[in-house]
Amino acid sequence: MDTKPNPVPVTARNILTGLREIMAASTNAQSKLNQVVDTIADAVSSEVCSIYLRRDGVLELFATRGLNQEAVHVTKLALGEGLTGYIANNVETLNLDEAASHPDFQYRPETGEEKFHSFAGVPIIRNQKAVGVLCAQHIEPRKYHEEEIEAFQTAAMVLSELISNAELIDDNSAEITEATESGAIRLSGFQLVKGKASGHAVFHQPRVKIEHTVAEDIEAERHRVYSAFDKMRVQIDNMTTQAEFGVGGEHEEVLETYKMFAYDEGWSRRINEAIDSGLTAEAAIERVQQHTRMRMRQIDDPLLADRMHDLEDLANRLLRIVSGQMGTAATLGLRQDTILIARNLGPAELLEYDRRRLKGVVLEEGSLTAHVTIIARAMGIPILGQVPGLRQRIRENDLLLLNVDDNALFVRPNPSMEEAFEAQVELSQKKRATYMALRDKEPISLDGTRIALNINAGLRDDVGMLKLTGADGIGLFRTEFQFLVAATMPGRAGQLRLYRDVLDAAGDKPVIFRTVDIGGDKPLPYFQASEVREENPAMGWRALRIGLERDALMKVQARALLEASAGRKLNVMFPMIAEPWEFDEAKAVFEKQLAFLKDRKKQLPISIRYGAMLEVPALAECLDLIAPRLDFLSIGTNDLTQFLFAADRSNPKLAERFDWLSPAILRYLRRIARQADSLGVELSVCGEMGGRTLDALALLGLGIRRLSITPASVGPIKAMIRSVNLEDISAFMEDHLSSPITDSRTALEKWAQERKIDLG
Repeated sequence: MDTKPNPVPVTARNILTGLREIMAASTNAQSKLNQVVDTIADAVSSEVCSIYLRRDGVLELFATRGLNQEAVHVTKLALGEGLTGYIANNVETLNLDEAASHPDFQYRPETGEEKFHSFAGVPIIRNQKAVGVLCAQHIEPRKYHEEEIEAFQTAAMVLSELISNAELIDDNSAEITEATESGAIRLSGFQLVKGKASGHAVFHQPRVKIEHTVAEDIEAERHRVYSAFDKMRVQIDNMTTQAEFGVGGEHEEVLETYKMFAYDEGWSRRINEAIDSGLTAEAAIERVQQHTRMRMRQIDDPLLADRMHDLEDLANRLLRIVSGQMGTAATLGLRQDTILIARNLGPAELLEYDRRRLKGVVLEEGSLTAHVTIIARAMGIPILGQVPGLRQRIRENDLLLLNVDDNALFVRPNPSMEEAFEAQVELSQKKRATYMALRDKEPISLDGTRIALNINAGLRDDVGMLKLTGADGIGLFRTEFQFLVAATMPGRAGQLRLYRDVLDAAGDKPVIFRTVDIGGDKPLPYFQASEVREENPAMGWRALRIGLERDALMKVQARALLEASAGRKLNVMFPMIAEPWEFDEAKAVFEKQLAFLKDRKKQLPISIRYGAMLEVPALAECLDLIAPRLDFLSIGTNDLTQFLFAADRSNPKLAERFDWLSPAILRYLRRIARQADSLGVELSVCGEMGGRTLDALALLGLGIRRLSITPASVGPIKAMIRSVNLEDISAFMEDHLSSPITDSRTALEKWAQERKIDLG
């Protein structure tokens, strides 16, 4: 066995010195590429170095040292074909000690590469797209050093400039193609912040073009970066002190986390190291940013990816400052009502826009846990996310109609579309006015039954909706939101402050705090819940399962909730209970912390009520066993439904397959309602099902008398309750479930319309 050590790593600066001379030469582009592969191969002592460029939609071998020269301009690979195609298609670096072990390995006989074992390749990137691949191969199996890979990546940046200037690649390989359509179209997306708005399309950010990659004076470049960092940090400091939505709230934590990135020494150090290798300030920032983007593509954790977007936002800002090139659309100022278009946004970038003109935002990416979403919610700006290909479908200044409530964006609408949209907006305004008039009215049915209407919340700002909606209280406060927006695990003091603020804002109205539901499909970037990758995270190591294993997490939260509730009533609910012993153990954590505070003569809550969420179907089979310990039970219809149907609700193919009004779920819920009533357990529904008028009508017919829903749903649900006779709907549901038909939804809707029940 060959035990020779790997060669001494090469630095990017060694290679850049050679590339600078090649770039300055007066030879043609092909000659320069030939010299580049020779220079890199010599620098890393590699038998093979090759450059593939994207032309006519395929990757063509343009230059090589070590492979058959006859293969140059002959060997062509489709995107995704072989290792080279994989790199270009995924914009990802590969470093393999045995190339044939990779599932995408493909042998091309004309190149004569069969004798080479090791393989390393990096994408050549222009305007965030792979326009080529630089790769190296070695006879002996070995992985390339990290320093060598970084040198390849730096060389790829210089190559990007060379091949672009020489016009060796397809025009549309590097440039973002603009929209050529002219007719009206409808685009669909994902609801991030609800609302409707109209305005003209403005693209958030023109690309900063990097003219020069190789530095003439490294110290001068370093000074430019230091100066840009100072300016950027001043901008961020000003933003975090001038936010328009006041003091307190999760948006403050978001901006503090963002500010932490701006002052991150590790990030600035990586940029300085790139400058040390011989890159200009702009190229160094872009080099580190490319590395960040490639990491983002490899991250399965959506929350960590969201935090990486914040870092990209800062890198874009730094790049604009150091280059002196055109800023964002916010810098230029908005001249009319605007719908902002972007691939993604950082929270501080959104704050730069004129709130009077900015009516809505459409993102190619975006998620519910992204910092920009939390800021937009606080500002009241509707956002539609996950709308692909915006640059290809929308032109600057196109008229846009944004209806996030229906997950829709209308581009270049025709007159009939505009008329319909205006009618929708007018109707929405009238409905809101009608529902506002119901704020102080009781949710009492026609036959005199009072229904409890609570709201779901998760942010400090949500509590203000109690007064606006006239809701009875907060039936579900999702405590994990504080964990999702934070950069590090929230401590006891931070949690205590949040819970106390929520209780203060709620006044005499009750708040049910659900203990933290993290892990599984809500992972935290700073907290590894499970040592193994979970194939079905929603059914995995999450919520109370983590809390009981990592009891320090639950102890801290228990103490914070107990201290925050001193002199008040505390309602606490445990999620994902499957068996009674889990409830007992969770309650024991709180009781132990209560005893601790009592021993220290601390003021205690007046009373504590303990409840459980019924999300796991198994708990329904143990209700008689757990009932004596329970003060209340809340059905989480979102998770319960997916578990009952074995249907992942995040899978788009299954999203519409199973209906909440199917006999299976309705019969299951009826059984729970009857059993809870016979056992004397207070029962409520706190899932999305309760916030839809027709679905809520069915729940009333099953005997459900307590609902916890989104604030926006309170008005419509209250109007529905005030228009229905509960005896009638109970009789209908009983008959329907005795001999159900295929389409329950249509049958119930027809029944409701015949009785003039207000379904909104």
